[in-house]
Amino acid sequence: MDTLVKNLLESQSKEKIQKPNCQTRTGRSLLAFYLQTKFKQIINHDKKSDKQLIVSYKNSFLDDFTNRLINRPNDRILIALSGESASGKSTICKQITKCIEELNLPITILTADNYFNDISELIKKHGNFDLLRDAGYDVDAPDNFYLDLLREDVLKLQKGIDILAPQYLVNGTGISKPKSIPVKSQKIIIVEGMCSIYDKVQDIFDIKIYIDLNEEERKRRFLNRAISRNQDHENALKHWDYIQKAGKKYIQPAKEKCEIIINGECDLNYFAHMVEYINLITNNFHE
Repeated sequence: MDTLVKNLLESQSKEKIQKPNCQTRTGRSLLAFYLQTKFKQIINHDKKSDKQLIVSYKNSFLDDFTNRLINRPNDRILIALSGESASGKSTICKQITKCIEELNLPITILTADNYFNDISELIKKHGNFDLLRDAGYDVDAPDNFYLDLLREDVLKLQKGIDILAPQYLVNGTGISKPKSIPVKSQKIIIVEGMCSIYDKVQDIFDIKIYIDLNEEERKRRFLNRAISRNQDHENALKHWDYIQKAGKKYIQPAKEKCEIIINGECDLNYFAHMVEYINLITNNFHE
């Protein structure tokens, strides 16, 4: 375990405080101040790590987020996790899922890629997905997602209402099956996918996190993934060229609107320990 995080966990495990009464504004303000202090501690320790997770964050982030907790305490916390293709979104979500299982965390992960439009008829018309793309179909454009439905579903989750999300089949058929995936509303809702920071939905999130990774490493990961899926190398390069252009057009401009930028090359074990520490500080109270 990273020495810095180990020290954080050991020091925190010995520190218990009386849980404030969150039914009152004063109690919520005390809790917000406590959380601000602890997150600043995380940021300061992370700066000293050789596996730094947090690249940057907005100066207003902590005040805005804790004010939200004070003023709307009953709403679930909504987190958007975005970034360009092969930046590490799915990998990080797998690590979060592992942490959820090990620590029994009240976190739901919603995959926004399931909100792709149904393009099965277009694929049939052109012959296959690759021919549709080569004909100029802009797969990652905002208009090619059910963003109104995504917004509606996430707002339901925010209010504690379980949903049935669509399921987009990744088998090349372009079929989207409506109301297919049960999604439970829990304390924290993470919406993972590029479209989570598109204009129609980004304003509903309490925290928007962007995973940043250099182009060379993303390309290496993307092509390795294509090989593992037995995809044709030439076609994989064509699709890489497309997603590069789409990323610059649709995803990179939204980066500046995100509150936190994290490192896509961060060690996953270090990331898991940071999640463990965040869980500890948010639950470390005497009743």
